This record gives sequence, structure tokens and C-alpha cells, in this order.
Amino acid sequence: MGFFYFLGKKKFYLHFLISILLTIALIWGFFKYLDVFTRHGEVYLVPDFSGKMVQDLKEKHFDDYFNLTIIDSVYDKGHEPGSIVMQNPLPGAKVKQGRHVYLTIVAKMPEMVMMPNLRNLSLRQAMVILDEKGLQLGSLEYVKYFAKNAVIDQLLNKDPIEVGTELPKGTVINLVVGKGEHPGLIPLPVLIGKKITTARHVLHFSSLNVGHEYFMDGNDSTHARVYKTEPEAFSKSLLRLGDSVNIWYRSDENFDFKAYLQQLKTDTTLSDTNQISKPEINNDTIY
Repeated sequence: MGFFYFLGKKKFYLHFLISILLTIALIWGFFKYLDVFTRHGEVYLVPDFSGKMVQDLKEKHFDDYFNLTIIDSVYDKGHEPGSIVMQNPLPGAKVKQGRHVYLTIVAKMPEMVMMPNLRNLSLRQAMVILDEKGLQLGSLEYVKYFAKNAVIDQLLNKDPIEVGTELPKGTVINLVVGKGEHPGLIPLPVLIGKKITTARHVLHFSSLNVGHEYFMDGNDSTHARVYKTEPEAFSKSLLRLGDSVNIWYRSDENFDFKAYLQQLKTDTTLSDTNQISKPEINNDTIY
């Protein structure tokens, strides 16, 4: 009996058909299981969890859709302890059910750091060190001293603070700084559209202080950007070392700062042009 003998048997074709059907069924079952295992086609938009408590999210059964995982904590006295300040994936991302959403929450107790020695450093050096330590620069007090912007003393409130003192992160440190022999005047930096932290840094780098701060759309520091300053932006005002600048903030969620800044620049340019093209006339001139 040769191989071709079986080709004439019905049983051969029956077994062959059964094997094909079994193969198809196995392949279909495999892909069906793969779809279920990977939840093929089932995607969810990640909500914005910022400002919320993890326990509240679990009570609302968000953990039925996402695997909420806390990976870090930071101290931020501007937010409630235990609240969420960062998340990954970001709000609006499409993920499948059960995927990890990594959360950073506000620590209940601030991390402690040692007060560095800022004396005899330049203002810029002192600011960099304060940032590295997680301390905040408060006010700049300018006094007579031969070296301009040299740090003479470091203060906690109004009292000198010694090197090595243990402080909570975020503590505000005030600096006494030298005027130099020829202080001069300072142009007002453009702050329009900048975020709170950036605006404060720019003022301090310019040897100026932050004055009163006004939040026109509530105290949401996340979206607040500089809307107005006093003195006004592009006013060519010259300030003395240590002068204060008042700031008004608006939320960037409902306001186009890019267009607003461009309009301010255009208005300033037109104003300067009009001043040049229309010289002042002396009424006392006799013709």
C-alpha cells in the first residue's frame, strides 16, 4: 500500500477536514483569549486627578478602571497634604482598563534641610543655592556696601540665621545685599505671561522685590500668569535696587496671553511712534 492509497478513502478526507476545523477553532480561540486578556478596544480617558485625595478616588471606584499607584511625595504648602499634584499618564490620555496611573502626592510633613552659608556670595549664587536646597528667597534689603549684589547677611524673618540650622523645605529666607558704590537704576523686566515662580525669580535676578500679589481668577497657582504689573509693563520705568513691583495674575485657562502680550507690544510701539511724530509745541514761541 502506497501513500496515494489513502487518497481514495473517505475516512482520510473526513480526518483531514476535522483537523482543519480544529486548527481554525484553536486559532480563533487564541485570538479571542488575547482580546480578552488585553481588553482589545476598551480604552478609557484618564481624568484630571490633581487636587484630589487618593482615598476619595477609591471611594468613587476609580480603582476599578485604573491601578492607582503612589510613587512619590513632595512638600508643597500651597496644596492640601495628601492631595495629588502630579500624575502619569497625563489627564486626557487613553489607556486600557487596569493600567497603572502613577501619582505624586503632597507630603504631610516637609523634608528638613540645613541652612547653607550665603554670606559673601553674589545674589545670583545665593539664589541658585537656595533653589538647590528647596528654600525660598523672600525679600531683598539693600544697604550701603562696596560690593553690589553681594550677600551681607541671611535672615529668617528679621533675625540672622546661622549656617547648619535645620529648616523645613520651603522656608522663606530674606537677604541683606550690598548696593555697591554706583547703584544706578534698573529697567522693569517684562513679566507679562510668566508663571508665579518664574516672575518672582526674574524680579529677584533684577535686584527687585515682589510687592503685593493679586489673583483675579482665584488662588489657583497652577494656571496663574502675570496679567498686569505696577509699574506697568513697557512703561520704561526705572527702579532703584530693592524696589517692589506689584503683580496681578489671571488664569491661562480662559485667557490668551500670547495675543495679549503682542497687543501690549503693538500699543507701546504706536505710542512711541506718536510721540516722535508729534513734537511738543512751545506756545511762547514768536513767529
